[in-house]
Amino acid sequence: MSTENKNYALPIAMMFALFFMIAFVTGLPSPMGVIVAKQFGASNFESQLGFLGNFLAYAFMGIPAGIMLKKIGYKKTALSAIAVGFVGVAVQFLSGQVGSFSVYLVGTFISGFSMCMLNTVVNPMLNTLGGGGNSGNRLLQFGGSINSIGATITPMLVGWLMGAEAGRTIGKANPALFLALGIFALAFVVLSFVKIPEPHMETATERKVKHSHSPLSFRHFVLGAIAIFIYVGIEIGIPSTANLFMTASKTASNVGLGIDATTAGSIVGVYWLLMLFGRLLGASLGAKVSSKTMLTVAASLGLFFILLAIFSPITTVVTIPFINVQVPISIMFLVLCGLCTSIMWGGIFNLAVEGLGKYTAAASGIFMVMVCGGGIVPLFQGFISDNFGYLSSYWVMFACLGYMLFYGLIGSKNVNKDIPVE
Repeated sequence: MSTENKNYALPIAMMFALFFMIAFVTGLPSPMGVIVAKQFGASNFESQLGFLGNFLAYAFMGIPAGIMLKKIGYKKTALSAIAVGFVGVAVQFLSGQVGSFSVYLVGTFISGFSMCMLNTVVNPMLNTLGGGGNSGNRLLQFGGSINSIGATITPMLVGWLMGAEAGRTIGKANPALFLALGIFALAFVVLSFVKIPEPHMETATERKVKHSHSPLSFRHFVLGAIAIFIYVGIEIGIPSTANLFMTASKTASNVGLGIDATTAGSIVGVYWLLMLFGRLLGASLGAKVSSKTMLTVAASLGLFFILLAIFSPITTVVTIPFINVQVPISIMFLVLCGLCTSIMWGGIFNLAVEGLGKYTAAASGIFMVMVCGGGIVPLFQGFISDNFGYLSSYWVMFACLGYMLFYGLIGSKNVNKDIPVE
């Protein structure tokens, strides 16, 4: 390993740790949605409001987070984000103590501010440390793998903590919330002593310069920002609706599968586990296979799996690997979508910021605004599932994956190379 890589090893490790926290806290509304559906009698639409609260914060904080990155740098932005995240999780814990759905939603909103700020830091930081291009994508895929570990643990842990349907309350999830609080506290202390490069922090001279362009001057970035909005909705919507489908009663008007929460949480965990495998594969191929090729193949495969999930007979059952549980084959195809969504974030980010140069930090902030799609798209899918059924709601996912394919094939091309970026 070169001296430069040795110097960057600790900052990279810290970014990986933050990737874990982003996934863990962001994943909480999925199993918590099952809890609030029971404790507060929430509909499928209402149970997705936790995601809306979490991701809506991105719409408010994305641009300010990008400004913070330029004004105070990566480290101070990350420390501020960790402190806000601690408060957000603490409020979710408080909601269980007072038995309030509204307080829970406030907690998810505050947590969303934290996740937005952290995402603003870790993505451009890893892409920069990797040198951009295929190498930057490779490092982002490794970071995404760590992210998948956190996402895998969350539904399994909370599903196990929930236990029987009769006892589903927010209080049952307290150990998971305590774990998140502990990791936030530890990360704050460790990060305080870690030296992180600040390649995008503006100097006093640079602040006085008025640029004639912005990231929005680049067509491939604008279309990439839309792709991020849609992608996060896909990543969240597929497993979250599947969780609701599995845990809903067979006698409910919108017929579910009646699977216990612990088993359903484990099945959703396999989705995130497959995302981990996919990202590790993407990382190993990242230096050899372009982001464009990865995204195109993943979107095509995802479209295929969604079609199979919608049209497969619900009476045909298969065994889910790793946990040895039998479920309708439609669930298996939805779980397999984890392989497809795995490399999309890193691929889209890498393609969208390629060639932006000095506009990269501002672009990251705009990207974070668009992450609010993770709350809006699943909410829309929840509305469709309430009115037309769980499997029919996956036509929303099919349309979204269609856009991913378009971006990979056509929209990702930089047609604004005449704009100076140095």
